[in-house]
Amino acid sequence: MTDYLPDPNHPRPLMTRAAWRDLSGTWEFAFDDAEVGLAERWWELDELPLRVQVPFAYQYPLSGIDDQSIHEAVWYGLSFEPTEEERAHDLLLHFGAVDYACTVWLNGVQIGGNRGGHVPFSFDIKPYLRPGPNRLVLRVEDRQSEDQPRGKQSSTGIPKSCDYYCTTGIWQRVWLEPVAQQRFDVVKIVPHLNPDRLEVEVHLHAHAGNYRIEVYQKDIGRTKSYRLEGAASTRFTLEVPAGRRWTPETPNLIGLELRLFEESKLLDEIHTYAGVREARVDGNRFLLNGEPTFLKMVLDQGYWPDGGMTPPDGEALRKDVEDTKAMGFNGARKHQKVEDPRWLTWCDRLGLLTWGEMANARTWSFEAEECFTAEWERAVRRDVSHPCVVTWVPINESWGLPDLGKTNGPQYAFLERLVLLTRRLDPSRPVIDNDGWEHTDVGDIAAIHDYTATGDGLRERWGEGRLPERTWGKGSLAHFVGDAKYRGQPIVLSEVGGFLLVPEDVPQEELDRLYQFYGSHRTPEELLAKYRDIMKGLADIGVAGFCYTQLTDIEQEINGLLRYDRTPKVPLEAIKAINDECFG
Repeated sequence: MTDYLPDPNHPRPLMTRAAWRDLSGTWEFAFDDAEVGLAERWWELDELPLRVQVPFAYQYPLSGIDDQSIHEAVWYGLSFEPTEEERAHDLLLHFGAVDYACTVWLNGVQIGGNRGGHVPFSFDIKPYLRPGPNRLVLRVEDRQSEDQPRGKQSSTGIPKSCDYYCTTGIWQRVWLEPVAQQRFDVVKIVPHLNPDRLEVEVHLHAHAGNYRIEVYQKDIGRTKSYRLEGAASTRFTLEVPAGRRWTPETPNLIGLELRLFEESKLLDEIHTYAGVREARVDGNRFLLNGEPTFLKMVLDQGYWPDGGMTPPDGEALRKDVEDTKAMGFNGARKHQKVEDPRWLTWCDRLGLLTWGEMANARTWSFEAEECFTAEWERAVRRDVSHPCVVTWVPINESWGLPDLGKTNGPQYAFLERLVLLTRRLDPSRPVIDNDGWEHTDVGDIAAIHDYTATGDGLRERWGEGRLPERTWGKGSLAHFVGDAKYRGQPIVLSEVGGFLLVPEDVPQEELDRLYQFYGSHRTPEELLAKYRDIMKGLADIGVAGFCYTQLTDIEQEINGLLRYDRTPKVPLEAIKAINDECFG
């Protein structure tokens, strides 16, 4: 039963209020290739010439524009009329994510801006409202700079090898939320075991004062009260009955209703949830709730053929989680993307372990450091209360740190600082410093990418969990850099496999040469045989887990277990049978 949990389709499922309004739909739009909009004061125009379907980026069909060319400056416009309820309260205008930097005007007044393409931001727009319709305008800059965190978006705008079309502008939902002047601002929940409990940290949007917080545990019908004396923040502990721990097999969630009072006056009410689980490492093992847990993960990049980084709807997010579990995986590595929070909520509800990973830049500079650090901190803060997230991954394959392997002092120091920052933000989870190779001495898990093509090849390279000196392939790299050494931590082969299923009518010479080392197969039977072979090899080498590349095809990268439209290449139950056979 999950009827005591918040709406999973809410744009912020970890903190919902009863009243909110989705502004998705038809907006006005304009390209500004000559970048004259600021000089010509386009924020004062009554109308922009084009139409776009928000929250889809203009590069993809569901936007209604479907233009894959580069436009580094674009504008959005929307006229809306607040309801009586919205006018009677403070009114928050929320943006789930806008790639990359934007400036926002309301009724001709600049109300703020944001830099960071994967994280949410909001403004209180009540002071800027006027009677009748109100005019909202955004200007978005999305430069082809390799300094900005861009994940798998091609810096040339042209898909090639493992990079895809760009995502410019609004790509997660925009919504309005009427709120009280004195209200909940941040609620962070950290679970603990033995005794099982939730540590709840609350920060108010209010002056320091005397308040009462009432917490109702909806699943067990228990209410507790906590007082704030001359304060605007507090921390308290909720006991949780035995037998309620969260695991992939039993994804128990605890529904919570928090009410804020000043004397007897109800100021605010929010709904949230939590899961009691612990993720840590012990020697060379990954432990979930104190039990050794083998990670059976799949790489999930979160792209759709018609929407790019934006799913067609919330059900598409749910379906990806369901399909992943149906194939016998217990986790997903969401790759180079801070995903829509609804996906994390479905992982929480259905029981799927995840790694929280940031979209990386592709070069290093002090500006790139500043941009990345600020956005990564906001990403961790956004997702820290999701029980499904069991590991943080700031960097993938030294992206944004191109000279790390040359013992580049500033880049090495930056990577170590990222790990320490992540631990300061959240000391409750392991941190992987650099997923793939070139690890430092401060990471908790040795996450290694190894596309060795056969089970026998894996057995030869790894023996009984023996760490090879260098990565696989001709351009091999060191697994550890500088004076760093393997310390006996868990080894996870966090990218393996990647086998292609190529239609018989595609000539071999037309395949992208990059994917030849993955291995191409012409029939589902060949693909399944290859998958079984590599899984049997993984089962024999004593590592703590794996992540198979990948869940779906994406544009020219056709090594998914599912096609880009999510149709299976092989029966899902056949993959599950192999996973169960090899790993239990």
